[in-house]
Amino acid sequence: MKPNRYDPIAAALKEDIGDGDVTTDFFIPETLHATGRIVARENAVVAGTGVASEVFRQVDPSTDIQILCRDGDSVAAGDGIIEVRGLARSILKGERIALNLLQSLCGIATLTRQFVDAVGNHSAKILDTRKTTPGLRALEKAAVVAGGGVNHRFGLYDMVLIKDNHLAVLGGLSSFADRIRQLRQEQPNIRIEVEADDLEQARTFVEVDGIDVILLDNMTPAQIREALALKRNNIKFEASGGITLKNVRRVAATGVDYISIGALTNAARAIDIALEMTHVPG
Repeated sequence: MKPNRYDPIAAALKEDIGDGDVTTDFFIPETLHATGRIVARENAVVAGTGVASEVFRQVDPSTDIQILCRDGDSVAAGDGIIEVRGLARSILKGERIALNLLQSLCGIATLTRQFVDAVGNHSAKILDTRKTTPGLRALEKAAVVAGGGVNHRFGLYDMVLIKDNHLAVLGGLSSFADRIRQLRQEQPNIRIEVEADDLEQARTFVEVDGIDVILLDNMTPAQIREALALKRNNIKFEASGGITLKNVRRVAATGVDYISIGALTNAARAIDIALEMTHVPG
């Protein structure tokens, strides 16, 4: 089952504006023009400029939008990110949704960049997870890329990830290798990953032909090194669980290929960003 088309911007605007902005429509003259400048109030990595711009376009296609920073750029407090010119009513109606999205996505990109920088010169790639806001996954995963991270699977439909609950429902590892072999025959090009909760499982999975990646869940750096020593063929290893900015470099130093971090998208702090409006004399 593929996800249905969903427009998060249209949904957000409908939720916010509803039948109309009673404040703006009463106090702001219909033909009054203004300039709005979206400004960072703290250091950050930019993400979501296209999304924020689309908010203003959906409110009023006549609004002129200038993106001052590209996604992935670093900004300091006071730096402009986007400038919008047009009807004041239109800018004010799009303000909150544009800022909400931009603040959140910049927060994800900024946190991702912190993890990428913390890895230093080690080769491990920082991956995101499916721990995203429902309906906003594509936007949040794009923000991870802006921060220098790498997208893991986008959903349940684009790769196989066999986790502990799958194995629990199956009743263990009996005939597991046969199932992997059958899957590989039926879908030869699909990526197959399996989660190992301990070294015993990792030893078992290493011997199974057809697995591309073994996810080492909540293992210590010492355990990760022991698992990596089991490597055969082209199998890759991913570390996950309990990864923080304080320990990510130690995990990366083990030589693991990937480090996946749910916090990139489910625990990033929103960046302080504001829209500063200026009246344009008519």
